[in-house]
Amino acid sequence: MAPFFRWPPPAGKSLRYLVSSWSLLGARVYVLAVALLSWFYFAPALERCAEFSADWIAQIWLRNFVTMLLVAGSLHLYFYTFNKQRDVEKYDPRDLSRRSKLFHFDNQVWDNMFWTLVSAVAVWSFYESLMMWAYANGLAPTMTFSDNPAWFVLLLFLIPFWTGFHFYWQHRMFHLPALYKLAHNWHHKNTNVGPWSGAAMHPVEHAVWFSAVFVLLLLPSHPLHALFIMQLQAITAVTSHCGYENLLLGKKLKFRLGDFFHQLHHRFYDCNYGTFETPWDQWFDTYHDGSPQGDAWMKQRRRQLTQTKSIG
Repeated sequence: MAPFFRWPPPAGKSLRYLVSSWSLLGARVYVLAVALLSWFYFAPALERCAEFSADWIAQIWLRNFVTMLLVAGSLHLYFYTFNKQRDVEKYDPRDLSRRSKLFHFDNQVWDNMFWTLVSAVAVWSFYESLMMWAYANGLAPTMTFSDNPAWFVLLLFLIPFWTGFHFYWQHRMFHLPALYKLAHNWHHKNTNVGPWSGAAMHPVEHAVWFSAVFVLLLLPSHPLHALFIMQLQAITAVTSHCGYENLLLGKKLKFRLGDFFHQLHHRFYDCNYGTFETPWDQWFDTYHDGSPQGDAWMKQRRRQLTQTKSIG
């Protein structure tokens, strides 16, 4: 777990962790690079966004569609179609499901691709269009780098913590029985996850998940920050669900992809609702560390919950 929320906070460990989280061997810095490229080369000019128009909205949708197709598609081809890494660094040795009635089209990959490319990209693009319109019309407090360089950069570093906070609480909400039955069970059909699984959700869940960007309606920000929030959510959902801990780069280097913390959530369902950078699971006693002791704790916790329900 990230060391930020220990008491007293360990300054040295926290600083080292922050630096490592932006390492060139992790996804976050590249998501920021994608956001920068998107803003400078593939985003509609802000003045065009003052009025809704199909042309600039379609431009946003196409860029997001291609981004997701390239990221998820490349990882799927590398790890699953061409099997380049076999089972090395793989969490679950099973193949992705085929001929399974659990999934639409009776196929896990087709199901996941459909809900990612159709629903996730549509909601993502719709919210991004709303934010661009809000920036263009002065409805979102807008700033540039030259206005306040310190806040501009600090906000980029704060965004991953905000998305982690937002993810935990909306995720816990979708584990309430009614919402789980309505929507979240679609995502949990993926007990063995692949790159297309991360953003494969019910459209209702997409609508809540991507709503993290609307915090920028309250804070001075730049459209780049909005791009970064939504691309961080979408792209790291793909990488964290790729089914492999690392992409091997030669004999020594490893590029961090998977998220063992969240892999355990897909395996056990009722633990690790948040991220390893937020303290909520530890504070609310839903943290599984992946050890045999953690398995024993899970069994004991479930027995206690069952007994409590029986008494009630």
